[in-house]
Amino acid sequence: MEAIRLLLAFATYMRMTLYQMDVKSAFLNGIINEEVYVEQPPGFENEKAATHVFKLNKVLYGLKQAPRAWYDKLSSFLIENDFVRGKVDSTLFRKEFKSDYIIVQIYVDDIIFGATNEQLCKEFSSMMQEEFEMSMMGELKFFLSLQILQTDNGIKIHQTKYTKELLKRFKMDDAKEMKTPMHPSSALTLDEDSPSIDQTQYRGIIGSLLYLTVSRPNIMFSVCVCARYQAAPKQSHMNAVKKILKYLKGTMNCGLWYPKDTSPTLVGFSDSDFAGCKMDRKSTSGSCHIFGECLVTWHSKKQACVALSTAEVEYVAAGSYCAQTIWLKQQLQDFGLKLDHIPLRCDNTSAINITKNPIMHSRTKHIEVRHHFIRDHVEKGDCDIEFIETENQLADIFTKPLPKERFYKLRTNLGILCEDNLS
Repeated sequence: MEAIRLLLAFATYMRMTLYQMDVKSAFLNGIINEEVYVEQPPGFENEKAATHVFKLNKVLYGLKQAPRAWYDKLSSFLIENDFVRGKVDSTLFRKEFKSDYIIVQIYVDDIIFGATNEQLCKEFSSMMQEEFEMSMMGELKFFLSLQILQTDNGIKIHQTKYTKELLKRFKMDDAKEMKTPMHPSSALTLDEDSPSIDQTQYRGIIGSLLYLTVSRPNIMFSVCVCARYQAAPKQSHMNAVKKILKYLKGTMNCGLWYPKDTSPTLVGFSDSDFAGCKMDRKSTSGSCHIFGECLVTWHSKKQACVALSTAEVEYVAAGSYCAQTIWLKQQLQDFGLKLDHIPLRCDNTSAINITKNPIMHSRTKHIEVRHHFIRDHVEKGDCDIEFIETENQLADIFTKPLPKERFYKLRTNLGILCEDNLS
């Protein structure tokens, strides 16, 4: 999903229109390179050789080799036609033609593509339909439950239909609306005195909400907090989950807005609370990346160890951000865009100084080696650590429950619109 969002953001920057094609019986196109035998299927039995089995020449649906065989067939065909495969994302292909180029993103049997010249899209569509049995679905509008609306001003990404189905499935479509997904004073614990509830239903709601975070980063923190109690959920945990559903009821049309005519820049925000978990006193890290004005990646995760200071938790959070930055940088190189000195904005000056100081001293000697990954890339110039005031820290929404005014402000600044015209 991160690769798809990055492609959509890049398309807005290049003012490209994205199209979609669907492969009919995709797996039946693959040629199998291994010896695989199957029992005689019903209706194809040979009475003279009832104990024999069939040897497959091509793949069938249900074989674990089927996806790999189909990908090998498709990628070989594209490479033969002068497409270049991405070095990071092997499902991304790019072909240049004089000053124009076309980008192709593959997801199993769905193909998304766009070009700086519409003629290249027409030629690609004709080429694929001649080789495979495919259907042209026109402009990209619906992909993996994502509703995508391409306009002259930008791209809107939302999951309104999925949200309505989710609320109806869990009988919350008539619930009272909430202004925020979690109250600022909320603090979930194991709550062993609270009555137990149906684990299957609780896990089903959590799984559905986690998929909704693909286009709704504003519920990311609250969903991740509730997901920590799936092993033994209690009534208090279910009440917290229902508050999220009530918030969704009032913001059903909420989604991401990717405006056009943005600059080809990548900016990251990294933040962390301190000992936010009331049980084990571990902190929660949050980060996000914005390409131009398009929010493309985000995450909220509880740290693995207890930290001794706010500087340490911010430093660990920045290290996690750096790994994601390197991936985004390499992914953009496959698009033909080279970026260096990508800024990371952090609101803790001590953490910033640790990233720039290669000396191991008493305050940092206990920090695990893997968290010092960021130092190396700061020295190489891959990213730069910058200071930002806490009130302008956009990643704050991924680390703690916020008051309504602060929550609305960050939601708007991240490009998350909750308006009726987003339908």
